[in-house]
Amino acid sequence: MSDADVLLRAEGVGKRFGGFVALQGVDITLRAGERLGLIGPNGSGKSTFVNCISGDFAQHDGRVTLGGAALNGLKPHRRARLGLARTFQLPQPFNSLSVLENVRVPLLFSGQSGSATARAMHCLEQVELAAKAEKLPRELTQVEQRRLELARAIALDPQLLIADEAMAGLSHAEIDQILLLLRRLNAAGTAVIMIEHIMRAVTEFAERLVVFVAGRKIADGEPRAVLSMPEVEGAYLGKQ
Repeated sequence: MSDADVLLRAEGVGKRFGGFVALQGVDITLRAGERLGLIGPNGSGKSTFVNCISGDFAQHDGRVTLGGAALNGLKPHRRARLGLARTFQLPQPFNSLSVLENVRVPLLFSGQSGSATARAMHCLEQVELAAKAEKLPRELTQVEQRRLELARAIALDPQLLIADEAMAGLSHAEIDQILLLLRRLNAAGTAVIMIEHIMRAVTEFAERLVVFVAGRKIADGEPRAVLSMPEVEGAYLGKQ
């Protein structure tokens, strides 16, 4: 892909924890508006990579850019203002605030106080939670808490959304609800990186799959082709 098409570029990303190498020489590019699935066994480095991209971890090696802007050294809130948002494996709402107030927080933090309430309600409408705006997070069902996590992530209209196991613990029907929401966001122009263990979800959603094993990228391509590769079948799917 040409440089003009690239939204996210990660080059030679590495991360160590003491003597343990969690990531080594990871190269990934993402087009604007693309849907990318990131898969791999537990401990393969997926969440570490996401934490390096989002700024929760400082990488030891490599370079990351978003829309051509260097992300190295920037705190998570600075990256968010450049258009990078993420969800977490476990929803992390402000439990003493209403659903609406939870979505207003990132808007107020970014300085959008004048339109924060209207924008927050729009985000809740996008994830079908407007009717629960005055509820507390603990009054929501599990899938509704996932929707709230998405609403908070998209409040600042990101260029890139990283959905980190957004469907963990959900039923088949609830997974379909979250997939529909992610497709709507993507159709509106937001690129999405999905980190997921639920293979049905990631293969239905992703245009491209990247596979991590032991801190390295071992495959990158069209989902069916990637899943049929012997190294992926052996290392990730458990086939010999």
